Amino acid sequence: MKIETYIDSLVSYAMNNGLAEPVDHQVLTNRLLDLLRKDDYELSDEPQIEDLEEILAGILDYAVAKGLCDDGITARDIFDTRIMGAVTPMPREVIRTFEEKYDRDPVEATDWYYKFSCDTDYIRRYRIKKDMRWKYKNEYGELDITINLSKPEKDPKAIAAAKNAPQTAYPKCQLCRENEGYAGRMNHPARANHRIVPIEVCGEPWCLQYSPYVYYNEHCIVFNSKHIPMKIDRSAFEKLLDFVRAFPHYFVGSNADLPIVGGSILSHEHFQGGHYRFAMESAGIEKEVFFKGYEDIHAGIVKWPMSVIRLNGKNPKRIAELADKILTAWRGYSDESVGVVAFSDGEPHNTITPIARRRSDHYELDLVLRCNITTPEHPLGVFHPHADKHHIKKENIGLIEVMGLAVLPSRLKGELTDLAAAIVSGKDIAADEVLNKHAAWVEELKQQYTFTEENALDIILQETGKVFSGVLEDAGVYKNTPEGRAAFQKFVDAVNAQ
Repeated sequence: MKIETYIDSLVSYAMNNGLAEPVDHQVLTNRLLDLLRKDDYELSDEPQIEDLEEILAGILDYAVAKGLCDDGITARDIFDTRIMGAVTPMPREVIRTFEEKYDRDPVEATDWYYKFSCDTDYIRRYRIKKDMRWKYKNEYGELDITINLSKPEKDPKAIAAAKNAPQTAYPKCQLCRENEGYAGRMNHPARANHRIVPIEVCGEPWCLQYSPYVYYNEHCIVFNSKHIPMKIDRSAFEKLLDFVRAFPHYFVGSNADLPIVGGSILSHEHFQGGHYRFAMESAGIEKEVFFKGYEDIHAGIVKWPMSVIRLNGKNPKRIAELADKILTAWRGYSDESVGVVAFSDGEPHNTITPIARRRSDHYELDLVLRCNITTPEHPLGVFHPHADKHHIKKENIGLIEVMGLAVLPSRLKGELTDLAAAIVSGKDIAADEVLNKHAAWVEELKQQYTFTEENALDIILQETGKVFSGVLEDAGVYKNTPEGRAAFQKFVDAVNAQ
């Protein structure tokens, strides 16, 4: 296939998907020729290609052959992002279209913006399709289990290049506004095709974008236009509730603001939201509770493996005020009978993971109690995935997991399939250097099931969901036992005593 065919196909793709108009044809063609350092050009007589992945692969192969790009995953990602950046509209056009659509309907605006983010290949749809997704139903509802393969794998060349690359403070982090249009480098993702929408949150300048890895439908990131640290406080609750006022079809939540129980980027204030109904949202109230002076707010303990207080009412300011009262009490609260310690050597351990949403004309705020205390028995965290589950999930339980969506490591796609085959064949799993981490788990499963070639993988997948449910129970401060429920009520009483 001629390189001209790929160039013509990409320009046609841009026009067919609303990224350009026919009058832009020549300019876009010349931009691409410049990037490919090609001086001659004739319109191709070959049939055009419609699939974007195939188009970009052809251009990348040409660039590698001509020495314009190294043949590594990271280098190819940087170069094809640069290529897509050449056909991506400028921010002024994106903002104008978004605002015009928002004035008609917020849903229309976000529908368009999400499709735009996909069409520009900022969200790589062809990678997301490779993710594994299934459901696990239990007493808490239908948990979402995913093995995310959207993030590109690190290749040895990229790791070596990143190590030797000069350190820079620009952009300060992967969330900063400066990422918009950024060319990228070996240790920082390319964002030439990235466009951000400015919004207001509580009268302050914030930004809206989508996650390029899309863990769930319309997975968006809402971030402060300034590079300031995350903090869970009254203003955070107010901002979350203000966002769902402006985008009532979206939920939005924040990671906690402490290590272990917090997100990976604590240096930049941001939230995550989207157009998706998680199992936690569908979970009902197990027990109503009452907070003195806030009789206008309906409150209750959610039937969920983690410890969640749900506040619901028509006045977002009152909800934020009560949430702050609960947070203040929790920051300083200890109950050693259940392992909760507020401080050790002056280091704080207690915080909250908050999630906001709208239910008709009511505002709702879920407050998930978190504690990052560690012990010699649980050096990674008492309220953290325990060691017996690390073969499936070892990483922190952040906002997304809290709501009932497991984001499992990519290694499991191969491991779970191989594990099912190994069980059926009678292979010694303990002797396998890759699968041996699952050996004790498999022995337990063999006591419960008769494995066959037809059912082995289904059993493994469902039991993986069960492990994730157990992970959430590990992360729950108050266990769903009589003792745990009594301790939870004790905390509610402590809030009311203030």
